[in-house]
Amino acid sequence: MTILRDVARTIFDQSLADCSVEQAVARHLSVRGKTLHVGEESIDLDDMRRIRIVAVGKAARAMLFALLRQLTLPAHCDLAGVLIAPEGSLLLSSQLPNGFQVFAGGHPSPNEASFAGARAVLAMLKELPQDAPEKTLCFFLISGGASAMMELPLDPSLSLADTVNFHRALVGSGASIAEINCLRKHFSAVKGGRLALAAGNAICRSLLVSDVPAGCEDALGSGPTVPDSSTVGECRGVLDRYRLWDRFPAAVRRFFESNALVETPKSGELHAQASVLMSAQTLAEAAARNAEARGYIAAIDNSCDEWEYQAAAKYLLDRLRKLRGEYPNVCLISAGEVSVSLPVNSSHGSMIGLGGRNQQFALYAATLLRAEDDPMAILSAGSDGIDGNSPAAGAVVDRATLAGCNPGIIARALEEFDAYPFLVDRKAAIMIGPSGNNLRDLRILIAGNPQSPIVATVGPQIP
Repeated sequence: MTILRDVARTIFDQSLADCSVEQAVARHLSVRGKTLHVGEESIDLDDMRRIRIVAVGKAARAMLFALLRQLTLPAHCDLAGVLIAPEGSLLLSSQLPNGFQVFAGGHPSPNEASFAGARAVLAMLKELPQDAPEKTLCFFLISGGASAMMELPLDPSLSLADTVNFHRALVGSGASIAEINCLRKHFSAVKGGRLALAAGNAICRSLLVSDVPAGCEDALGSGPTVPDSSTVGECRGVLDRYRLWDRFPAAVRRFFESNALVETPKSGELHAQASVLMSAQTLAEAAARNAEARGYIAAIDNSCDEWEYQAAAKYLLDRLRKLRGEYPNVCLISAGEVSVSLPVNSSHGSMIGLGGRNQQFALYAATLLRAEDDPMAILSAGSDGIDGNSPAAGAVVDRATLAGCNPGIIARALEEFDAYPFLVDRKAAIMIGPSGNNLRDLRILIAGNPQSPIVATVGPQIP
């Protein structure tokens, strides 16, 4: 691996380490005496008779254990909860207090445990006493991946197979995360605010580790505990725009055509409050600090979030060239996700090869670097440690990555979305395993000679 690729990888690894879920929870929540402090809010624990915790998503286990470490409960307060997390993150679930149920929810598609977990959460919330709701405190710990890991169709006649094919069709549609979640929220009995609705008038506080664009927090995990800003009309617009009707199973298509498709809870209908603990911007800022510590001028540019991957690669490389014209050593950082439209080989859609959006972006970016005389490296990786249907988090490439490669093989890997085998063979894949966090994807583009130290300054931030 070249020096620039090494530097990009080091910045990525250190930035992930800096975005600790435990530290983020501790910054936002603490107990002093008998008072629970949640942000700027104070809650008297002596007034509470029961606390219920729902933790769902790729960061669910880390968030739950961090919360439990902060909580000191009076003897009269009953504690119970549900943890729905990736199977690999459940190894320490035996350390949970009595009263917790644990489910290994599926991702990127729901599984039987996703359904069972959703039923368990709804049952727990619906069993809450209706009298004196102010004596019940519900915590909802939501992170990316929750949309698949906790799922239950609003129409009980829809099967798991129907639901899996529905989710798969959305992931490969080319729609944005907000558009995808518009459909998921209206499809589900636990999304789009319906989970908070099930908690009635209990005190509800949601803590979010966000993997959605800023300002779109109701799309995180498809917004199970926050009012939904999307509408049935927008649902049907997305279905038409991406020609999804024919990709869905017949039963799902009938649901979206029927009167069973009803509005989700809107602002004013829910009492829940939500706080974002970390987001993609948190990760981008950590990367900027780490780049500056290594002598680079760092700039953050998230403006290509949700762009098609080829357009995003061309845009960011052009931005890097312009920055390189102004500074000797530069690091361009971009957080968010690029869009990849997968080919369809059945009515329900599927991926042909092995890879993900980060590897697709990186491999395509490597083809652009072949024409560059300036030393450059480009990294694109998921903060959750998993990219698409591959075991890699992403890849880091430079001009040498494609040296001596047959152009036809490269073109075929891109066409068939089969970047992973190629990048592994070129020792460009990033393998870190599930991180227990999820702050969207991070792209790091570096140019210049890292051996030439400069005085680091804060570079421009472009929203």
